[in-house]
Amino acid sequence: MPITLPDLRGRTAVVTGASDGVGVEIARGLAGAGADVVLPVRNPAKGERAASRIRQTHPDARLTLRDLDLAHLDSVAALAVALLSEHAPIDLLVLNAGIVLLGDAERHVTDDGFELHFQTNFLGHFALVTALLPLLRERQTRVVVQCSLAAAVARVEWDDLQSTRRYRPLRAYGASKVALGLFGCELARRSAAAGWGVTVQLSHPGVVPDTGIAPAMRARAKGGAQHGIARFVGNSPGRAAESALLAAVEPAAPAAPDLFGPSGLLHFGGPAARQRPYRRITDPADGARIWSVAERLLAERVRPA
Repeated sequence: MPITLPDLRGRTAVVTGASDGVGVEIARGLAGAGADVVLPVRNPAKGERAASRIRQTHPDARLTLRDLDLAHLDSVAALAVALLSEHAPIDLLVLNAGIVLLGDAERHVTDDGFELHFQTNFLGHFALVTALLPLLRERQTRVVVQCSLAAAVARVEWDDLQSTRRYRPLRAYGASKVALGLFGCELARRSAAAGWGVTVQLSHPGVVPDTGIAPAMRARAKGGAQHGIARFVGNSPGRAAESALLAAVEPAAPAAPDLFGPSGLLHFGGPAARQRPYRRITDPADGARIWSVAERLLAERVRPA
């Protein structure tokens, strides 16, 4: 049974990665509940198509497209500066955007000098959130951090954050999602300690056969048991979005985010429900470390010419 969201009229939500897949369904759910939804997108044409799809089910949806490419930190900074200068209200910020380059054995580096998964999935979001902290504190924003099942088994390689020595796409993706989860939990702790009023919840969509990542993962499974399980127990994008939607509206304990994800077999699919966060993303020492590392990397980056 689909979840029912409270009335969100008068509230503004920002959803990264909302031009397709699970992200557009998160935006659709929030718009259907009455929220004004901002869609920061890398590709304006895809953003327009996503907005049109949302308006097919919610003709009165209040949607705004903005430019954002997490793989270019100048784009992140430009969006943050614009929102700060406009004193934009942000009641909900969903960190949903992400990439995984399965099937591509080449290690890609952004113009900013960072491995592409690391920057797109984690560092770009870190830069955006920390730049927007004045607005988030003022509105006591709820931040939803979209993690991944991969974060349950992956790890951050502190001596190889950029995957320079051992690069595999799924390894780089998993590490970036662990880093993102660590950041989310650390944000919650810092907010609670300093009285910022920013609350954090975590989510993951499970396995979603109708998005780009699932077919590639099944192909790598080479017909094994995980292949069959993912094919038959995964969620549609609409149902997969329910985890983030629950995280957006459920009460959050200070300093201790919950994780919302599919409740079915292996958490691949099924109705969204509250779960125990993965141990790999809740360690306070690692959370403080990833925050410090991210600050240093952003301060030291060589700006593109």
